[in-house]
Amino acid sequence: MTDRVYPSTKPNGTTTAAAGAPPIANPPATKTHLYNPARHPYRSTPTSRHRHNHRSFSCRRCFCLTCFWSILILIAILLLAAIAAAAFYSLYQPHRPAFSVTSLKISTFNLTTTSDDSTHLTTKINITLSTKNNNKRIIFIYDPMSISVLSNSVNLSTGFFTNFTNSPSNVSIIHITMGMNSQVLDADSVNSLKSDLKRKNGLPMEIVMDTMVGVKMEKLKMKKIGIRIKCDGIHGLVPKGKNGSPAVANTSKSKCKVDLRIKILKWTF
Repeated sequence: MTDRVYPSTKPNGTTTAAAGAPPIANPPATKTHLYNPARHPYRSTPTSRHRHNHRSFSCRRCFCLTCFWSILILIAILLLAAIAAAAFYSLYQPHRPAFSVTSLKISTFNLTTTSDDSTHLTTKINITLSTKNNNKRIIFIYDPMSISVLSNSVNLSTGFFTNFTNSPSNVSIIHITMGMNSQVLDADSVNSLKSDLKRKNGLPMEIVMDTMVGVKMEKLKMKKIGIRIKCDGIHGLVPKGKNGSPAVANTSKSKCKVDLRIKILKWTF
C-alpha cells in the first residue's frame, strides 16, 4: 500500500510560494513620527503651553484685583475726607477775614524837578484800616504786615505794621503813618501822576497789604499761609501848597479783597 502524506492544518509561520506564482512583497513598515524638541525649538509642548496660559491668567487676575482694591480704597478716602470737611464746616462755619478802609489822609505830596531834569516825589500818608473776624470759634494770628499805597502802579508810600491777633467776632484797627522822601521817578510815572492830579476827584489810589496769617481753632493750630489784601476805589486830593492842610481821600466806594498767596519753590501765586 502506498503511504499518503497529509499536510498539517497548523501554520508553521513559514509560507511556501506556490509553484509558478510571483513572490509577494512584504508591506513597508509604518514610520512613527516622534516629536523631537531639538528639531523644533520654537514649538511649545502642550504641557508648557498650558502652564503659560495659566500663569498669564493668574497675572491678569492679580492686576485686576489690585486695580479694584486701589480704586475702592481711593473712593473710601475721598468719602471720608468729604464727610470730615462737611463736619468741620458745619461745626466752625469758617469765613475769611474782612478788611475795610476807614480813612486815608495825604499830609504831604510834592513833585520837584532838579537841575539835572530828574523828578523827585516826597509824600506822607496816614491810613486807618479795620479788619473784622466774622468767625465765632476761629482766631486769626497775623505776622508783620507790609503796606503800600499805589496810584496806577506808581508807588506813593510804603510802610509796615506790627503783628497782631484778631479774636473771634472782634474788630482790629490798623493805623499807620508812612511816606517817601525824595523818591526818584521815571518819565512815565511823572506823566501819569501829573495827568491824574488834574482830575476833579483826585488821584486813583490803591492799598496793597501782604502778610502771613495763622488759624487757631481751640487746641488746633494750623500752619501760617500768605495772603494779599487789595483795597481799591479810593480817590485822594493832595494838599495845596507846601503848608496846606491834610487832604482827606474819598473812601466811600472802597472795596477790599483777600486772596491767598501760595508759594511753590521760587514762585508765588
